[in-house]
Amino acid sequence: MSKGKRYTQEFKIEAVKQITERGYSVAEVSERLGICTKTLYHWRSQLSEKPKQTKSSDEQLRIARLEAELKRVTEERDIPKKGRKVLCKPPRVKYAFIHDHQNEFSIVAMCKLFKLHRSGFYAWLKKPLSDRAIEDNRLLKLIKEFYVASGGTYGSPWIHADLREAGEQCSVNRVAKIMRQHKLKAQIGYKRRHIRGVKTSRIADNLLARQFNPPMPNQTWVSDITYVRTYEGFLYVATVMDLLSRRIVGWSMDKNMDKQLVIKALLMAVYQRQPKAEVLVHSDQGSQYGSADYLAFMKEHNLVPSMSRAGNCHDNAVAESFFATIKKRIIKRKIYSTRNEAKAEIFNFIEMFYNPIKRHSHTGGVSPAKFEEAYFSELETV
Repeated sequence: MSKGKRYTQEFKIEAVKQITERGYSVAEVSERLGICTKTLYHWRSQLSEKPKQTKSSDEQLRIARLEAELKRVTEERDIPKKGRKVLCKPPRVKYAFIHDHQNEFSIVAMCKLFKLHRSGFYAWLKKPLSDRAIEDNRLLKLIKEFYVASGGTYGSPWIHADLREAGEQCSVNRVAKIMRQHKLKAQIGYKRRHIRGVKTSRIADNLLARQFNPPMPNQTWVSDITYVRTYEGFLYVATVMDLLSRRIVGWSMDKNMDKQLVIKALLMAVYQRQPKAEVLVHSDQGSQYGSADYLAFMKEHNLVPSMSRAGNCHDNAVAESFFATIKKRIIKRKIYSTRNEAKAEIFNFIEMFYNPIKRHSHTGGVSPAKFEEAYFSELETV
């Protein structure tokens, strides 16, 4: 056989029939016809393939166009149904929706519906969070730590002050935005009805007269009583506060709301502060503050009583504000199992948080303890 010899289609068919119909082996046909076995195998493979049943090209194009149109109409109907919640959301939220539904809908169709560029989506795939979003997530962890430490009582101004003290550089508006996005709100206290007081106390006049800013410590104290619910019954809490620093200088807790409760709180204040001069002690007109033992204790320790007008809580607003803070953090949240459990929680709030840590607007955003420390340090330098 000459090299490069060509064979007709008819010759190929008849040669293959010798193998498929007459029963000759490939080797025998190859030897007789002078054709290599590889060529015979190739011919047999070609001729054994069944011709594909195809439709006309026009029909195929028409069907393809109909299928594409049906897919487009279906996507235009179904994408808004599933994506209606993200239509007004930021682009990154829309990108996340596209990513989650890319196996269900066309990326092109979803980008067109949300008025986004595909290049933006593919760029988002490489970096889902922007540098600012990454920084916001880092700040969020710190914000939550300070928020929990405050018992949920801090808003964005005090959280911002804590962040600045920790060395973070951010604006208060940014802190407010992050807290708003994650629903972190400062708890509000109870609303009070304003009751106009008309009568003065029979035991003591209102000597304080709402002068809540004394010039020095141990000049004016205010006292009040509140209660905490437990399953063993009420636990009553009496406190004494120094108006200069808003520090709780005396407290007492008991199951009975009697004169001993307020005397013990005042005794702690006298023992801790050791006042050298006369101290004005303001309270409401509760019977405990009008008892003979209480007034005798005050006289013995050079303390001058002052009482609010009847039914006027504003005359003792600072003490009321402190108890509102306790209610936001502790009392409003739960009922304690035992009085001892409530005592431990209140002690922790007063001595471990409020006095040493709690920021106060009256003291310029520092805690009562730090305010007093700065006050006495300044006196020493003078």
